[in-house]
Amino acid sequence: MSTWIGELFRSDVGWTHLEDLVDIGNRMAGSVGEREAAELTRDALADAGAENARLEPFEIQGWTRGESSIAAGETTQDCIALPRSPSDGVEAPLVDLGYGLPEAFEDADLEGKIVMVRSDIPSYADRYVHRREKYYHAVENGAAGFVYRNHVEGCLPPTGSVGTEDDPIGEIPAVGVSSEVGARLARRFDGEPIEVSVDAEISSAESQNVHAELGPDTDERVLVTSHVDAHDIAEGALDNGAGTAMVVELANALADREDELETRVEFVAYGAEEVGLVGSNYHAEAADHDSITAIVNNDGVVRGRTLEFTTHGFDGLEDAVETVADRYGHPVDVIPRLGPHSDHWPFVQWGVPGYHVMSTSDDVGRGWGHTFADTLDKLEKRNLREQAILLTALVVDLADEGATVEYRPPEEIAADLEAQDLAEGMKMTGDWPYDE
Repeated sequence: MSTWIGELFRSDVGWTHLEDLVDIGNRMAGSVGEREAAELTRDALADAGAENARLEPFEIQGWTRGESSIAAGETTQDCIALPRSPSDGVEAPLVDLGYGLPEAFEDADLEGKIVMVRSDIPSYADRYVHRREKYYHAVENGAAGFVYRNHVEGCLPPTGSVGTEDDPIGEIPAVGVSSEVGARLARRFDGEPIEVSVDAEISSAESQNVHAELGPDTDERVLVTSHVDAHDIAEGALDNGAGTAMVVELANALADREDELETRVEFVAYGAEEVGLVGSNYHAEAADHDSITAIVNNDGVVRGRTLEFTTHGFDGLEDAVETVADRYGHPVDVIPRLGPHSDHWPFVQWGVPGYHVMSTSDDVGRGWGHTFADTLDKLEKRNLREQAILLTALVVDLADEGATVEYRPPEEIAADLEAQDLAEGMKMTGDWPYDE
């Protein structure tokens, strides 16, 4: 046992791949950079010893950033477009709704106005309110434009997509502004007319998922996943170069332990996650759900030292990770609630057991993620190696033919979404998959 741990702790395979990914630059869904990242990941998985490394392409709604602006009074304020914003401009009074909790929209007159909301939630909020939910609350209440204000200081405007599966391009122009610009707009221009303009190229495009496999040729399989795309404004080191680097590191470690695998392990690096989980939805629609025994989705790993596992109410997943943590005397955080954001969800929503694996944080939101500051210097090689040890052990345990994690009926998942106050937001954003 100690031999593989020592080898993994000395390995540079994952970190080298992370450096290769961030050096590409723009990995936006449908871009040349995303394709290059997918090809590099395919080749890295093959070099690690995984079999049948391949790309599976699919069509997406393409969106390419142009110039965006906010004119307020005699000033011009810095901003960036939110991906899949329509290419449009609007002049209307600004309404600052602070945190943009659902009840704030109910109490405000937003017809024909430009709405500004923060990217975080207050400590008293019952749940996290996603950016897209805030956007569609604005749309439903008649807003003409949307301004998304970062809560993280540092002159960093946030990005993040709008749009739905049925209507990939949003209904009103949307931009992100820094915490500082947001404070300035709220202080000087709340209630005053401002002009928001977005220029973008909208066209058809192609993305792709990366697949590779290890272990015996069983009907059942454990999925080890990440997403390879990133927003075009930064290197995408934290979100989610680190997750894809982890998948490559795990493939390298598991190739040396392949004789211990009793179930097929499939590695998947999804494309187009940042624009609506398009790649994982494409995979989930084609895959045999009954053949998937567990999913280990890496999205947000490495940025902190301690891993957090959202287990979505699957008791078997909670037991499995706690067993590994106890075995190595290493702390982990286990969150039993549902988390409907990231590439596990197209499977978990139908009852397939899946983890969302990330790093713990006391902060709300993505931190440096979705900003220009999502860069490699924020990450530590030590964290990648330590976390890879725990995740390698976890995947080996999940691939044991005696391991059983009970599926959950979809109606039970739907009931939990209602009970955990998540259903309203999913219905608002067009993400509610269940028949009423």
